[in-house]
Amino acid sequence: MSAFPVSTAVVGLGVRQYRRGGAPLPEQGVLIGAIVDACEDAGLDPSEIDGFVSYGDDKNEPIRMAPDLGTKDLCWSAQVFGGGGGGVAAAFGLAAAAIISGQARTVVVFRALVQGDSGRLSGAVMAHHLNDHIMAAGNVAPAIECAMRAQRLLEHHKVPRRCLEDLVRASYHHGARNPKAVSYGKALDLEVYRASRMICEPFHLFDCSRENDGAGALILTSAERAQDLKQKPVYLKGVAQGAGRGWGDLLQNDDHYASAGFESVARRLWAQTGLTPADIDVVQLYENFSAQGVASLIDHGFCTYESVGEVVRYENLIAPSGKLPVNTAGGNLAQGFIHGIGMAVEAVEQLRGTSANPVAGARHCLLAGGPGAPTVSSAIFSTEAR
Repeated sequence: MSAFPVSTAVVGLGVRQYRRGGAPLPEQGVLIGAIVDACEDAGLDPSEIDGFVSYGDDKNEPIRMAPDLGTKDLCWSAQVFGGGGGGVAAAFGLAAAAIISGQARTVVVFRALVQGDSGRLSGAVMAHHLNDHIMAAGNVAPAIECAMRAQRLLEHHKVPRRCLEDLVRASYHHGARNPKAVSYGKALDLEVYRASRMICEPFHLFDCSRENDGAGALILTSAERAQDLKQKPVYLKGVAQGAGRGWGDLLQNDDHYASAGFESVARRLWAQTGLTPADIDVVQLYENFSAQGVASLIDHGFCTYESVGEVVRYENLIAPSGKLPVNTAGGNLAQGFIHGIGMAVEAVEQLRGTSANPVAGARHCLLAGGPGAPTVSSAIFSTEAR
């Protein structure tokens, strides 16, 4: 596979996050605010944005946002198929494609979620991914779907239950130290975690992602142009998306039922970039549920079913001392959940050196989106232009 041209960079970030039901504006208003913040961060006028990309059935059409932003010329408008968070990394591939091909010059990748406007995300996921045959068997919620795969991970592959606990603990360790996180200042005691109510075995309350209102926006432009803007560029090293054989919406026919769906995607990403798991300094995992985060690490080759107990350990997952820091803003579990866009923001924050939980000297950050979704995607961001 030919190498992905490292010729685009993230130059602006904007996030507005609120408790569910707490957004002060309708969804588009919150999103416009996040995009304007990202433009200010980059040193760009909002009218310069000429491309828009989203994922996950986002309801905000660019043509409706253009008047509020003063858009001079709308050149690119695209969205990744799929109702889950699996498209978050793929969205950057779409943005890069527009820039590399000359279709657009300044592209914003965004996701907005204000549930008073667009409805409960869990309801949308059910409508998108569950058919009558599956629901008739009692599979009526995302937690149930992912819990079945988690049980396969624990019972058939013998992954220690402690790995799920340690991923959750690491997320809350980072969230408690991140002023932008909903869990800021709130350490999670292991006994409190274990005593929390069972949602769907093996998931306790804290194994499940939060739901928040808010919006996030990241601005991409060419690597050459990025040199003249306000912020330190963070380059897009590579992107892969898709699904393996038997892994599809409304099917339960996967070759590896316990996987997170990244096996073929990860192989293509490593081949595309020439990197290996050993080159990754920090990881941002979309974790709808804790077990799917662990499965993502296995799928990407950071460990195997046999070695996962040695790799996915609390002390190994925390910044700055761990060998594999994961979800350094707190992730979907502890930082906040706007359908995963915060994971992309933290990837850039880490490589800028502005994360609340910095990993010293980090050069490459993996972003993995939507484990267990029918279509998943991964991207690598880098401080290196080549």
